[in-house]
Formats: sequence, C-alpha cells, structure tokens
Amino acid sequence: MTKIQEVFGFGWEEYCSSHEPSEVQWQAAQSIMDCKSGKLGYSISVCKECGHIEIHNNSCRNRNCPNCQAVLNELWVDKRRSEVIDGPYFHVVFTVPAQLNPIIYANQREMYSAIHRCAAETLLELSSNPKFLGATPGIIQVLHTWGQELNYHPHIHCIISGTGLSADGKLKTCGKHFFLPARALAKKFRGKLLAATDSLYQSGKLSLYGSCGKLRNRYEWDEFRDSLYHKEWSPDIRDTFNGFGNAIDYLGRYTHCIAISNARIINVTEDSVTFTAKDYRNGSAKKEITLSNKEFIRRFMMHVLPYGFQKIRYYGFLCNRSKKKNLELIFRLQGHQRYKSMLKGLSMDEVLMRLWKHDVTICPVCGCRGMQHAGRVYPLRN
Repeated sequence: MTKIQEVFGFGWEEYCSSHEPSEVQWQAAQSIMDCKSGKLGYSISVCKECGHIEIHNNSCRNRNCPNCQAVLNELWVDKRRSEVIDGPYFHVVFTVPAQLNPIIYANQREMYSAIHRCAAETLLELSSNPKFLGATPGIIQVLHTWGQELNYHPHIHCIISGTGLSADGKLKTCGKHFFLPARALAKKFRGKLLAATDSLYQSGKLSLYGSCGKLRNRYEWDEFRDSLYHKEWSPDIRDTFNGFGNAIDYLGRYTHCIAISNARIINVTEDSVTFTAKDYRNGSAKKEITLSNKEFIRRFMMHVLPYGFQKIRYYGFLCNRSKKKNLELIFRLQGHQRYKSMLKGLSMDEVLMRLWKHDVTICPVCGCRGMQHAGRVYPLRN
C-alpha cells in the first residue's frame, strides 16, 4: 500500500461524512484506493522453463493516481520529442489573481477552457507582430490547479518555440532571449480573460454561489470585474532552454504530474499526514506541512478535473488539425528532423526494458528469459 492510499484509507469515510464528492471525485478516490490492490483484477505470467507463476495486481490508470503516471509520461515525452524543431524554446507561466479562484472553481470546465484559450491567443497574437517574431510559433500548454501546499492555484504552463512559420511559409527565429515583453503579455492576457469571463456572466453561464453569491447583482459584478482590470497581472517567464531537445524533457515534469506525489509524503498516521513543500518565500527551501487526513483529502479533491477535460493542449503550428503538414514543412526548410521517437512500435515489455532496463521476461527463480504473459483476471461486475 502506498502512502497516499494510506491517507485515503484512514480519512475517506470521514471526508465523505461532511462533504459530497462529485462523481468524478468519487471515481478518482476509489481508483486510488483500489490501485494495485487486487480489486481491479490481476495479470498472470508463467515461466515456460520452470513453471514459476507471477501474479501482478492491475493498476487503475486514473490520471489522478500518483502510482500510474510514470510510463504514461515517458510515452508522451517520447511522442512529443519527434515534434521538436531546431530552435530555442521558452517557458511561460500564466497565473490569475486569487480573487478569481472561487469563480473558476465553481465553473471549472468553462473557466479552465477560457484560461487555456486566452493564454494561447495572447502568445499567438503577440508573436505574429513583426516587432517581436512575425510568425506563428508552436505552443504546448498544461493546466495545473495546485500550489505546493495543495492549495487551489490554477495556472497554465506554456512551452513556446522561438522559431515560427510566417504567413508566406518561411521560418523566423528569435535570439537566445525571450522575445515577448512581459508587460504586453500581462495586459493582453488580463484583457482577454476578463472579457471572456464577463461574456460568460452576461450570457448567464456562470454559477455564482457561496462567497460569489453577491456577484449575481449586476452592479456588484461590474465593480468586481473593474477592480481586476486595475490589478497587476504578472506572467512568470522562466529561463531559456539551453537546447531544443531538453524543452520536451523539461515539460515532461509538468504533463502527467498530479497535485502531490508519494515521494513528498513523509509520514501517515490514522489522524494526519505530513508532506514536504517548497517555501517560495524562503528561496524554495523545503518545509514540512502536517494536515489531518480529512483536510488533505479535501485539498486533493479540489484538483480532480472534470470528466474528459483536456489539460494538455496544442496551439500554433502544433495545433492538431495542421500539425503534421506544418512539421513536414519546417523539417524540410531546416533540412532535417533532429529527434525521432525511441518508443514507437515497441511493446510494453520493450518499453520497460528501454527506459528502466527492467526485463520482465527474466524468471526470478531459474533466471532464464522464459516469463510469458498467460492472461488477465478481471473483477466481477455487480
């Protein structure tokens, strides 16, 4: 049993006694508790030489489970590697004022999509300006909703290429420094997101309850919206990548990670859980946070996304409908494709061997390469 499973085992019933988890939250919790426990069935392997039998409990593969993301992340990174072009890459993080958080949480599908869209439009419109790049870059965006202490902190991580396609089909590349001014990024993103939020309000598509209930009054809403226009919105522009290859490896840290990993949980008791967090106000020094199991679960559940919501999205020359054609053109113009997939076409056994040098065909008893998959047993459905 992993540490996060211990937390849910001790605290889930108490959490449910005072909270009403949504269907997707309930499914996430059940998946985490059942992962590799045998409740989801198991796979059987048999050695053809000595007859040794191995039984492996099935994983849940839920995107909120910290036990199931390693292989998925590596496969994603490998697939993206073949889409990396020769040129600089940059990392930008778009955040929103904390005053918007209650509205975003109450309207997750609409507001998360709006944040994605407005961040992409901001980057694309400024990049198309001849003063900056004068071309369309490739953008990969990942939505995160958490801070280090599991607090609610929605933000978008963006990897943007410093090379783009111009309208006449030519390549343009910026220098080694990020090519878009932070002030222009902040102003345009603020205007776009507040306009999108106001549009949802005006069309009656925003749910406003609890602390947001007073905003149903149009006068209160106008005053609230205008106050956000006067706040400073500051995008975080991270260091430039030293090479185009490590851009995707770097982004891999963000794509399939969840609110907290098992590695950060250092102690679990029947009543509480202690985990580490970076203290950004103190030079990112590590500190320990102790919460009741119920409070830990409450915070964790805030980061379960709506069913089917795509937290990773692609824009610019990487947009899905024209990505293949755009990349073919770019590789032809650059004269080469720098990286290719290492894992494409491999079986899962071969993937494990390639990534972690773990040969699942070796029998732990006789030592020969005789272990073969013999079948799966699935749980009975009620």
